Amino acid sequence: MIENKLQWCIGGAQGSGVDTSANIFSRACAEGGLWIMGKREYFSNIKGEHSYFVVRVDTKQISALNDPIDILATFDEETVARHFDEIVSGGALIYDPSLENRKIAEIPTLDRRVKDEIAARFSPETPTVRTLVKECERKGVHIYPVPYSSLLNIIGSRSNEKRMSVLGRMVNVLAVAASFAILDYDIEDLKSSIERIFGGKKGVAAINKIAAEVAYEHMKANAHDGFSYRLKKVPRGSEKRLLLNGNQAVALGKLAAGLRFQTYYPITPAADESTYLERYERFPAHGADGAVGNMVVVQTEDEIAAITMAIGGALAGVRTATCTSGPGFSLMAEGIGWAGINEVPVVITNYQRAGPSTGMPTRHEQGDLKFSMYGGHGDFPRIVLCSGDLEECFYDANNAFNYAERYQLPVIHLIDKAMANSTAVMNYFDPSRMKIDRGLFLGDGTPFVIEEGKEYERFKFTENGISPRVPAGTKGAVFWNTGDEHTELGHVTEDPVIRDRMMDKRMGKLALALKEIPQSEQFNYFGDRKPDLVVVSWGSTKGAILEAMERLRKEGRKIGFLQMRLILPFPADAVTHVLKQAGKIAVMEMNYVGQLADVMTEYTGLKADYRIVKFNGRPITVDETYESIRNILDGKSEKRVVLTHGA
Repeated sequence: MIENKLQWCIGGAQGSGVDTSANIFSRACAEGGLWIMGKREYFSNIKGEHSYFVVRVDTKQISALNDPIDILATFDEETVARHFDEIVSGGALIYDPSLENRKIAEIPTLDRRVKDEIAARFSPETPTVRTLVKECERKGVHIYPVPYSSLLNIIGSRSNEKRMSVLGRMVNVLAVAASFAILDYDIEDLKSSIERIFGGKKGVAAINKIAAEVAYEHMKANAHDGFSYRLKKVPRGSEKRLLLNGNQAVALGKLAAGLRFQTYYPITPAADESTYLERYERFPAHGADGAVGNMVVVQTEDEIAAITMAIGGALAGVRTATCTSGPGFSLMAEGIGWAGINEVPVVITNYQRAGPSTGMPTRHEQGDLKFSMYGGHGDFPRIVLCSGDLEECFYDANNAFNYAERYQLPVIHLIDKAMANSTAVMNYFDPSRMKIDRGLFLGDGTPFVIEEGKEYERFKFTENGISPRVPAGTKGAVFWNTGDEHTELGHVTEDPVIRDRMMDKRMGKLALALKEIPQSEQFNYFGDRKPDLVVVSWGSTKGAILEAMERLRKEGRKIGFLQMRLILPFPADAVTHVLKQAGKIAVMEMNYVGQLADVMTEYTGLKADYRIVKFNGRPITVDETYESIRNILDGKSEKRVVLTHGA
């Protein structure tokens, strides 16, 4: 019996409730004390194309997915065609038997490549859904047909709902309930989850709970014995947990950090953060009865307006951010440069997706590292910060604001699509860990005094390069902002001496930041101190690498993992010290060229012995990470390894 260890997948046409069903499944598991990690995959269209959601369940906290699927829950033919080969022997396939005769070649939204591969595999037979079901059965997969149409009729009679247009929306919940039935999981947690998901729509919740009961009863009465997977409640004690995704983790981090103005133009996968913040523009203030906090979220006409409006908010003295993804981030380049030369503390959250150009708008990549570091004409300081999991997303949101205001420069906070669209159970975040540092800011009660006969020098030369900052419009503090080089007062100048001093002033902040930012916020190191191999990486690969390392160390392998968090300024000396303890260096990242590997060499002179890359738009999994690192340790690897898993 395999208890409380499971990877579940549900799929269907975009717009058919796949996300809702996965959220119901995830919340039901979370309410039973289980930990989950989920991944949402979808095409860049509104309705029709294939969408699927993978949820991993365990009794310990998890932050990555495996390759195989233990249960595939389907209610359309395309999900069977795309994922049937991923089900493990001993796993389960839930499907609609009325689709058995559907020819694979006639599924309109299925890619030609997939059709051709299935046709070649089962030639000379013309493959149908039944062909694939039989293949699963041959491999030892348990087959569970669910007569969706018949069950919908039962739901209609129990609920007095006769409209098939309404009843047809229940098939996703039927698939979830059927899954829980074969897992012998408590239906009350499923009902509670449905109530929470549809909380504001009591009628919708009621009929979905009836649907869950009908499917659960049917599977209990008709499913054969022998399925070895089980989900059981586990005691949770008094510890508080959250179920949230990456967009929400960043949004909550910004809110706790004092965000008061956010701009955005809708773009996948960044827009979900801003729409989430829009729901909480007025929020209860911590520690004060009845007190209310306020925030403004503005949807602009384009990304150029988003960055310039955010700069305006920062000049006005409030904590300000904007969020975007690749194409929008490219449009912001000139505005970010303007913020750089004017020493404006603005935060840009960049949710990376697959490029270039429009690329694959709803798929994953870590392709914006170099552009974040070097994008824009001329030299100006910016900090580039990378989070590796949802907890770091929350706390790094505050770090980004602190860095921006302490050093008066733009901060680019790099997230990636895998984190943005991942759902996980987390321990409650602790806002008391977040210390707000507004730097040399004279607008929050700090006295602002100008000596008699003096003018306010916004860009005053100081020993550490940081000038006193006040909100625009402060009485007695007249200053100028321009895209040109300028004097201490902000007046345009082309004086070569002033130019040299201003460039030194601005760029010197990077050395100051590197000196002051704690090393724990610059990088994390895990594993052996003198390992045979150190894996260097950044972003959402963290979870997969840590779990793969755990397997390898149990096998007696000496391995380390250097997770980079601060990329610019790059902590070259500390990184060099760590890497010189290693026998070999492998850099793992999700882009074509290995951008971090290049940056590492640029700053340290050390070259990666191996580059492990993935760029097909799907996140790195634990299994392929484990296999690629093991092959390196066994001397069986090429110098450049391309990972290709993903449906």
